[in-house]
Amino acid sequence: MILLKTKEEVELIRASAQLVGKALAEVGKHVCPGVTTAFLDKIGEQFIRDNGGIPLCKGYEGFPSAFCISVNDVVVHGIPSEKVFLNEGDNVSVDCVIELNGYVGDSAYTFTVGEVSAEMQRLLKVTKESLYLGLDRCKEGNRVGDIGNAVQQHCEKNGYSVVRELCGHGVGFKMHESPNVPNYGVPGTGALLKEGMVIAVEPMICMGSKNVKFSQEDGWTCRTKDGKPAAHFEHTVAITKNGPDILSTFEFIENKQ
Repeated sequence: MILLKTKEEVELIRASAQLVGKALAEVGKHVCPGVTTAFLDKIGEQFIRDNGGIPLCKGYEGFPSAFCISVNDVVVHGIPSEKVFLNEGDNVSVDCVIELNGYVGDSAYTFTVGEVSAEMQRLLKVTKESLYLGLDRCKEGNRVGDIGNAVQQHCEKNGYSVVRELCGHGVGFKMHESPNVPNYGVPGTGALLKEGMVIAVEPMICMGSKNVKFSQEDGWTCRTKDGKPAAHFEHTVAITKNGPDILSTFEFIENKQ
């Protein structure tokens, strides 16, 4: 069942999503060669709790950390570790879900570590562009397939591939709600977008093959099968009669870079 939100509830979700943006920015300030992903997680969790939020990833179906922190060929769901150090030239996706005053916001951003290759910069640029192209389709009367098609077309024409096993989703009352929002699809298909829907749009894009594998050791870590890098950007967005209302933000990150 797709749960519609009132305007008042959308504003409460916005507050949570804005805190996610601030938490991502706080983590981003510490992204540099030599730090561990566990250190970044600790910094981020403290920031969330200091600002009255609850990090919903921590404990979710056994996930041990406040943030998913995924380096290079890890597409998503990387578990922060004292053994994983960031190196010059890496990219690192940081994904965060926060509950604030009973409402949930979700966002992700892929940071660069020091100087990265032009190839890596292009992957991140195209992936972020695809996010906003998908968000442009988040209009009442469109369908979920319109969002996925916009993401897919942009990434594939630029030579990248779209992960099939993972997708965006409804969000707001809980971390994961209906409908699923794939990053590929056929225009005019899928769930109808209606005012009051709140969804997370999150392209997960690979430099090489779209095929991924999940860790048999921890059950979470999702890597590209060919070992090539991936990128991940995500926003929480409300559907309105006037078009998409992006509730999360990268402003706190990009104004500090």
